[in-house]
Amino acid sequence: MNNLYFSFPLVLVDLETTGANPNSDRITEVGIVQIDEQGCRSWSQLVNPGKEIPEFIQELTGISNEMVADAPPFAEVAEQVLELLQGRVFVAHNARFDYGFLKQEFKRLDMRLQAQVLCTVKLSRKLYPAEHKHSLDALIARYGLTFTGGRHRALTDAELLQQFLDVALKDHGSEALHQAIAGLLRQPALPPALDPAQIDELPESSGVYIFYGADDVALYIGKNHNIRKRVLAHFSDANPKEVQLAKRTQRLAWHETSGELGAVLLETSLVSQLEPSYNPPQRRIKELGAWRLVSKDDVLQPYWMPWAEAGAEPVFGPFRSRREAANVLNKMIDGHGLCRQILGLEPKPKSIAPCSAFLEGRCRGGCVGRDITHNARFSAAIERYRFPLWPYQGAVALAEGPEWAPVLQVFDQWCYLGALNHIDELPALLAKPRKFELDVFKLIQKEFKKQGHKLQKLATGVESQKDL
Repeated sequence: MNNLYFSFPLVLVDLETTGANPNSDRITEVGIVQIDEQGCRSWSQLVNPGKEIPEFIQELTGISNEMVADAPPFAEVAEQVLELLQGRVFVAHNARFDYGFLKQEFKRLDMRLQAQVLCTVKLSRKLYPAEHKHSLDALIARYGLTFTGGRHRALTDAELLQQFLDVALKDHGSEALHQAIAGLLRQPALPPALDPAQIDELPESSGVYIFYGADDVALYIGKNHNIRKRVLAHFSDANPKEVQLAKRTQRLAWHETSGELGAVLLETSLVSQLEPSYNPPQRRIKELGAWRLVSKDDVLQPYWMPWAEAGAEPVFGPFRSRREAANVLNKMIDGHGLCRQILGLEPKPKSIAPCSAFLEGRCRGGCVGRDITHNARFSAAIERYRFPLWPYQGAVALAEGPEWAPVLQVFDQWCYLGALNHIDELPALLAKPRKFELDVFKLIQKEFKKQGHKLQKLATGVESQKDL
């Protein structure tokens, strides 16, 4: 029977869980359908997750805390589940979700799951490219799939996948279905020094990934909404630079994020810290600093200060180097007819004498007492570079991810502190030292302009977040 679908034994899997995060959530039910030459066999088991099931999940799945109270924990059924899965192509809808949860559960028990993984969402897209929706609900509606058990119960959903395979077999035939599955299972040639097990671990979620070479030096850092897909694309690219990168890669690392914002912030920060050689060259920060204004004999003059010395006083910047700051100041002076003598940037003679720019018509005469608006015009010109004060009382956050399990990206004093999964983690996050990064600061400003209406202030007590 199995060769009608594919030339290798299959196991159709569906899980119900307490949430979407395999690191903090747990499995509440496992549903499995084995398909091979001997036919089909089904197995399912409720699992005690060892934690409360959120009300939203109870309503979605129909699995309550009472139903799993007497069920075995995953540790008691782990060997049986692993035996049912081993030696088969792991098939699931949004497969990396189910596969990732099971791998994490096995990892907690020092057990290992490794299998070829087939996602039926991808299979549906490949076989039915004209269709726009490929969720399990869409397949049920489109092909008239039927079920008798509760929808969003593990075995019910696993059995629905077999019905979808039957539809695909009828529509396309055995050979075309075999080819489609084989194409989805095919992987590019991997770097010789890379452990294949790392590829198996790659998640299909949003985040940042890092390629490491010899001596654990970072070679490349990237981000994507699908880490696995993007990393494998690097190894499939025939571009000489990508080929060279693959040859030098010895290790992969990744950090999952709740969405694009978290990925962009983390990528920017890591690129700045690790300076990977295959990323586009970054504008180096040689001496981060700013201008501060000092009144000398009733004349405003700019003085350079390292960023580390900037306090509560108004400053103008920051700039990546003193040279960059000087270039900005020079353009400002030329554009507004300011005087370098007055600003303390050109030696001032003992007696009144015009500066070189005045003789060329580029200074309005501050050096010879003819420019009474010099301070005002200089203040107005440099104002655009004023470093903004932190406009909030304490830390603030932007939420991303599903509404029922949001992750808060936390900011304070124009610094990114990290992601907050639960309010209990807030004190530790707020205790982290603030590290100002120029590129991250610019990203934060951009996001606040775009999503300022969604900002939340954070309370250190038990009270919940409130809209600003």
